[in-house]
Amino acid sequence: MNSLEASIRKDSTKGHLNSIRKSGNVPAIIYGGKDDNQSISISKKLLKTLIEQENFLSSIITLNINGKSQNVLPREVKYHIISDEPTHVDFLRVLPGVKIKIEVPVNFINHEKSPGLKRGGVLNIVRRKVELKCPSEKIPEKLTLNLDGVDIGESFKISSVKLDPEVVPTIQGRDFVIATLAAPTVMKEPEKPAEAEGAEGEAGAEGAEAAAATDGDKSATDGDKKDSDDKKSADKKPTDKKPSEEKK
Repeated sequence: MNSLEASIRKDSTKGHLNSIRKSGNVPAIIYGGKDDNQSISISKKLLKTLIEQENFLSSIITLNINGKSQNVLPREVKYHIISDEPTHVDFLRVLPGVKIKIEVPVNFINHEKSPGLKRGGVLNIVRRKVELKCPSEKIPEKLTLNLDGVDIGESFKISSVKLDPEVVPTIQGRDFVIATLAAPTVMKEPEKPAEAEGAEGEAGAEGAEAAAATDGDKSATDGDKKDSDDKKSADKKPTDKKPSEEKK
């Protein structure tokens, strides 16, 4: 469980909040339960380290306040519109028996042991987080789904996840899908056997030879026809006529 050192702040004026931020800290508030809301400040550097974790908003954090520890759950983080630095955090007190709604991230393991992924399948994640209703002291850190032995066409539903009896999804009445292992979008064309490629090559060569032979016969026929036409033309050449005798 992560922990943070926190200091109590009594002044909530705009000027005081700005001075807290300039000193490298972030103002925050703790609420929930029967106790009054408590204003605190925490280190921005340490806070940013925790925020970088994927499950920050679903992880219980221990705040050490003036020697006393308080388990809290981050509920909201506000950021500067330009610098994107955290400017304020809301924490909810973790009290035994109190149920809350929370989104828990989904984690997939054993990708290398999935025959479907090895054959080019694609893991289609429908829900990266699942909203649960559970006691604050039983919040799961993450929902783990095992890809070992999973093949193309199979899917993960909420029933695939082992949950504590007191931890239930907020979506009731249906076994909703979390992820599916789909077929690849582009299928590879199977390679042609070597024998088939050889047969195609031989067929192509035979076709080329046949075409060449046909062209040769056609050329010979055209040549014979031309010689015949020339001979006929010569035979039909007009004979010279003798000039007619002049009348006496």
